[in-house]
Amino acid sequence: MSKKLMWWVIAVVAVAALGVALWGPILSNVEQPEYNVVESSGSIEIRDYKPMIVAEVQVSGDRGEAIGKGFRIIADYIFGNNTAAQKVPMTAPATQQGREKIAMTAPVTQHGGGNGWTVRFVMPASYTMKTLPKPNNPAVSLKEIGAKRFAVIRFSGMGKKNSLIRHTKKLNNFINAEHLTPLSAPTYAFYNPPWTLPFLRRNEVMMEVYGDPPE
Repeated sequence: MSKKLMWWVIAVVAVAALGVALWGPILSNVEQPEYNVVESSGSIEIRDYKPMIVAEVQVSGDRGEAIGKGFRIIADYIFGNNTAAQKVPMTAPATQQGREKIAMTAPVTQHGGGNGWTVRFVMPASYTMKTLPKPNNPAVSLKEIGAKRFAVIRFSGMGKKNSLIRHTKKLNNFINAEHLTPLSAPTYAFYNPPWTLPFLRRNEVMMEVYGDPPE
């Protein structure tokens, strides 16, 4: 192979690799739930979310296995397995929450819910409960979620167990320091397709909270 051809091949491979790397964030540029930022501190925000409709499914297994299983079931619904045989636009993020309940007055130290998980997709804001097609699969349910306040920490990377635990602890510390009351177990939010490079990924740990941040 000539030197000129070798450099041409290297350039083509580099461009292709860059395209694959950027394809994840491009595909993730979809509708997201609306919220207002009440306070921010580095990678942590307190957000007020508007009411929304979600499609959710209850699944079992370890965390990584469960979100993959839940994603496939709900994706099947939005890709047309519904009473109208109609596609529903993809949104972000996909969220996952353990079923374990946490007392409102106790510090939140848990990071999951054993083998039980709720996986959710937020439905596009243009839909109502009346206009959304009904799932054919009884495992998928549609729910209205009222306005809520969340403390949220954002981070990149693969969103593996140790990273989720570490960021959940950091979020707990912030909630305690701000004298907020946690109202839920952690919810894990993932915004990108699985082939997105780790440093381009957007992951979040979210906890519903009660209370106003100090002035």
